[in-house]
Amino acid sequence: MKNDLTTGSITIKLLAFAFPLMLGNLFQQFYNLADTFIVGKFIGNNALAAVGSAYTLMTFITSIILGLAMGSGAYFSIQFGRGDYDSMKRGIFQSFIFIGILTLIINIGVYIFMFPIIRFLNIPPEVSDYIRTYLTVIYLGLFATFLYNFFASLLRAVGNSKVPLMFLSASVILNVVLDILFVAVIRLGVHGAALATIVSQYVSGIGLTVYTLKKFPELKPQARHMDLDLSALASILSLSLLTCLQQSIMNFGILMVQGLVNSFGPAVMAAFTIAVKIDTLAYMPVQDFGNAFSTFVAQNYGAGKFDRIRRGFISSAILVLVFCIIVSLLVVAFSEPLMAVFTDKTEDPDRTAEVIQIGAEYLKIEGSFYFGIGFLFMFYGYYRAINRPGISVILTIASLGTRVALAYYLSGLSLIGVFGIWVSIPIGWILADIIGVLFLFITRRSAEHSYA
Repeated sequence: MKNDLTTGSITIKLLAFAFPLMLGNLFQQFYNLADTFIVGKFIGNNALAAVGSAYTLMTFITSIILGLAMGSGAYFSIQFGRGDYDSMKRGIFQSFIFIGILTLIINIGVYIFMFPIIRFLNIPPEVSDYIRTYLTVIYLGLFATFLYNFFASLLRAVGNSKVPLMFLSASVILNVVLDILFVAVIRLGVHGAALATIVSQYVSGIGLTVYTLKKFPELKPQARHMDLDLSALASILSLSLLTCLQQSIMNFGILMVQGLVNSFGPAVMAAFTIAVKIDTLAYMPVQDFGNAFSTFVAQNYGAGKFDRIRRGFISSAILVLVFCIIVSLLVVAFSEPLMAVFTDKTEDPDRTAEVIQIGAEYLKIEGSFYFGIGFLFMFYGYYRAINRPGISVILTIASLGTRVALAYYLSGLSLIGVFGIWVSIPIGWILADIIGVLFLFITRRSAEHSYA
């Protein structure tokens, strides 16, 4: 059930732990691509633009829940590394209640503010009906998102990345099947695409919850763990809220960029929708590796093995760099064919060609700099694991602040236009990486000194 990352070969254990995370998200991204393909082929470009904008919005909203779960997971990993299982179980109980209540509040809020949110996103009139229909249904899946991410973070904290993979894989397969049924066969439109998503989310969320409580009773809090532990709660809130803030800032910046993209019209929206999903699929493995690296660091931080953390950082950086170089070459070389897969030339050949050209330009720019975001994910995971989540927030502000400011400024120049949005993204990545390296030297000794 458990995987102790404080002993054995660093590279082999990291890869063995990271691989199920990568495979699970690979399935998830293939679903996102399948969803894009099905919506684009069977409903049209306006529906595709709506689903793309809604996806960016939902990523922002769910990033709050994900950030809280990831922060709690870092706390669980540290206690697991220390061998303090009572503190870990108290943390499990308190964080579950806290994140569950917050999820309910968020769920109520997004329905109340649905129309202001749509206006904020600068949705064109021809797309607004689609996105309103999609959001009305998709919001119902937020609690399922909470259940899956909480228990997945819990199991990963103790080194088990395989069980969350099982349930995520089942959810993705079900999602694709239901997408085909509801959209391509029954023709329920964007309503059907959203319905397929939330059904599969509840299957994975409830399924993982029940499975964890039944199969891993050693992680289930007993009555003595269900009291208020202010020290544990303070540590959990420090990690969770700052990780949540980091994730929220990151995705809010992306949401602001989405609003800017929307102002350029449906063709740019559709191109951005497709390109971002290809982009995410390309660098997703290094994001998952960053999360696996975070668990590795947190367990070793809890065990006081700082030399092992240093050696793990070097090994991880080499792996990330090699992977990013290979993927960059592939994405840049095949940007046009990748875009063409997800567009329908029979609907409007001229507009489809425009969508492919815009999306390919985006992919060539972003794809050339994947090493920037690869290292950034490593820094996020590292600082969260050594109980310095505030630094991750600083890196996110630097990255996203630069991206948003440059995107709005450059895209407003007539000679640059939408190209300015694309080029601002890697500039933000690299700036944050430079700051991350500076903090690495500043915090190395203080992290060891403050270890208790």
